[in-house]
Amino acid sequence: MSVTYTVKVEDSRPESGKKPSAGPVYRCIYAKYGLLDLPDRMHSPWEFFSESVKRNPNNRMLGRRQTTDSKQAGPYVWITYQEAYDAALRIGSAMRNQGVNPGDRCGIYGSNCPEWIIAMEACNCQAVTYVPLYDTLGANAVEFIVNHAEVAIAFVQENKLPAILSCLPACCSYLKTIVSFANVSSIQKKEAEELGVSLFSWKEFSELGSLDCELPQKQKTDICTIMYTSGTTGEPKGVILTNKAIMTEVLSIDQLIEITDKACSEEDTYFSFLPLAHVYDQIMETYFIKRGSSIGFWQGDVRYLMDDVQELKPTAFCAVPRVYDRIYTGIVNKIASGGLIRNKLFQYAYNYKLRNIENGFPQDKASPLLDKLVFDKVRQALGGKVRLMLSGAAPLPRHVEEFLRVSCCSNLSQGYGLTESCGGCFTSLANVMSMIGTVGVPITTIEARLESVPEMGYDALSSVPRGEICLRGNTLFSGYYKRQDLTDEVVIDGWFHTGDIGELQSDGSMKIIDRKKNIFKLSQGEYVAVENIENTYSRCPLIASIWVYGNSFESFLVAVVVPERKALEDWGKENGEATDFKSLCENPKARKYILNELNSTGQTHHLRGFELLKAVYLEPNPFDMERDLVSPTFKLKRPQLLKYYKDRIDELYSEGKGAKV
Repeated sequence: MSVTYTVKVEDSRPESGKKPSAGPVYRCIYAKYGLLDLPDRMHSPWEFFSESVKRNPNNRMLGRRQTTDSKQAGPYVWITYQEAYDAALRIGSAMRNQGVNPGDRCGIYGSNCPEWIIAMEACNCQAVTYVPLYDTLGANAVEFIVNHAEVAIAFVQENKLPAILSCLPACCSYLKTIVSFANVSSIQKKEAEELGVSLFSWKEFSELGSLDCELPQKQKTDICTIMYTSGTTGEPKGVILTNKAIMTEVLSIDQLIEITDKACSEEDTYFSFLPLAHVYDQIMETYFIKRGSSIGFWQGDVRYLMDDVQELKPTAFCAVPRVYDRIYTGIVNKIASGGLIRNKLFQYAYNYKLRNIENGFPQDKASPLLDKLVFDKVRQALGGKVRLMLSGAAPLPRHVEEFLRVSCCSNLSQGYGLTESCGGCFTSLANVMSMIGTVGVPITTIEARLESVPEMGYDALSSVPRGEICLRGNTLFSGYYKRQDLTDEVVIDGWFHTGDIGELQSDGSMKIIDRKKNIFKLSQGEYVAVENIENTYSRCPLIASIWVYGNSFESFLVAVVVPERKALEDWGKENGEATDFKSLCENPKARKYILNELNSTGQTHHLRGFELLKAVYLEPNPFDMERDLVSPTFKLKRPQLLKYYKDRIDELYSEGKGAKV
């Protein structure tokens, strides 16, 4: 008999008028009697921090590696909870002295580091709304966000100062103060002052504040942060998250880890390398601050990521599938190179432990002896102390998830979430092997249902329910900043429509199978608005039409291209190649030529690196209705294109992985 980890709280809804049918409403089994909500006594994430300071003032809180004289990264150097608390109070007080008041907006621009967290907590203590700034949303994103959110002050990493100074002329009507995470040059100060903006080093600004400042009253309805996320129209959307949403999300993570695993404490260490500008890492760091744990930051260079892990020896590790995939590949290659006997021993141990886990043994009791003899070496790949691993931002391949669950001597939970759901809204549960390959069940603050999408053939009422994932509950966003129109498009009758297509499993868990709109994530977590990219490539005079494909298990894009017949035949003549069109489409030199020209067009029109193509297939026949590849209005039918070209796509990914990056 299969176990179900959700409870039904509302019946399904039939189709009526313009409303499609919708499946039953489900909650996590741990929220059976009601969704988790924020207790009345709690008002601001500042309370999480200040309570941890009271409990463990001398515990190490924020650490980074110092560079030695030989330019090598040395050991981690730490500041305590009390030191970070005092620094946040001083910075918060200095903000008030500069005329920044509760409810005003403060930008934070830079890589993960202690200053990022201190600036965030300074905002929390003064009820100032912090706005992460980041440039992966496009060239003018920082300028757009500063103006749209009316950012009055910004804390900026030293190497990002030139970027923020260059856009100052277009946004100095709001932005009046910039504080470097470290130092500033006299030339930079002069440049800012000429535009009426004050520029401070971190030390200078800290000295403007004091420890005995009065803190304002905070409300749970205050806007904690506005997080900008990619929009389909090109302009980023500002997602409003209140103190209540952030705190309730953290309490739900706390509750689920305590029920299904072991609660984190001041003994735990979290490795911070996923961008703090995104909700995923920000929520996790707030959770570890609540628990009084230590947070160690990476150096900011992916080449030294695993070196940082070895030095820090974290107990908790959050990553995206691409990172786990690399760890998996490294471990598997190492095992394969160990010789036949070691290989056979590992395979025996792996199968033995997997069988025990599938029979219901918790991960740590499935094979304690083999953990010591065989799997401890695998565990060392992540420093040797990891006991909690989380994966999000894109689907984790099933074989990678199973391998890491078995061999890393650690629980691994895959989750799903959006900025609009304040991070994770679904999570798989520790030691429940039936959830491998899924994103698990709703967290304890959220209810979920599937809504049918007839135009894509997804029926929420079928024997295998499939449809758009819709959410309601206590950890959803409060709308898009200054964009009620966009809010009304996705929040209908109190349900947030995620745009992701899910398939409900028999144990109550959810599997993500598609995307309603033509925007998807690559495995490194980057969003790709595929129609915009296709429109850009269509400017290349060598092509008649193009279908760009990517998915969240792969890190790059490929395409099927119908070339312009005459253009390709002319190239064939000029280069002494066969001139019949079909032969040219099969010619490796012609494919390389078209690929290079497409990427040249992409670069000319400012496509980012992950939006460029790694491989193309040249199709001599136009996409047509006869093969069901286009609609009567000649719109691409993506599911049908994928089905038709599936073998070609697999070949292109094999080819792309063999190509030099």
